[in-house]
Amino acid sequence: MRRGGVALAAAIMGILAVPGHAQNAGDATFTRVALPADFAKGFKLYDKVDKPDRKIVRYLYINPQALAAVKPGEPFPDGTILVMADHDVALEAGGTPIKGADGRLQPTQRLRAIAVMEKRAGWGETNLFPTDKDNGDWEYASFKADGAPNPIKLDNCYACHLPQKGLDFTFSGQKIYDLKK
Repeated sequence: MRRGGVALAAAIMGILAVPGHAQNAGDATFTRVALPADFAKGFKLYDKVDKPDRKIVRYLYINPQALAAVKPGEPFPDGTILVMADHDVALEAGGTPIKGADGRLQPTQRLRAIAVMEKRAGWGETNLFPTDKDNGDWEYASFKADGAPNPIKLDNCYACHLPQKGLDFTFSGQKIYDLKK
């Protein structure tokens, strides 16, 4: 956290606590990120990633306002929301994932979990993470399949995305930039 900001951050987080946002629950990480309503219909699906080790297909979405404003090679604009929705894959009787003619895993409509990362100007100045986990103005949230907040520690999200600083802390930034070319 940047110097002198602990008390300020705590005060701001108390003010910004909005119903529907995941809140501290035991050891859960505070987040200001909410699950966007109807993201699967209103957001742009920009990629699907097979995860055979977890038997899921990960659907990746971006909000249309951010997609319209993103410029290849530049940081994502304020208000960018990225959603990662994990779908179970279809399985053979023995539990082996079913692949299509294209060799890709065949997802089901059954949702396993949802993760959201959102960027808002100033969030980086008021987060409680040390600089070795600081992801700029990005924050993360985890949700259960039914959309209820999944009150977990989000440290792994911050740590995992930190090496992606060159793509504004995203793993799929290049895919999104390529949509704009």
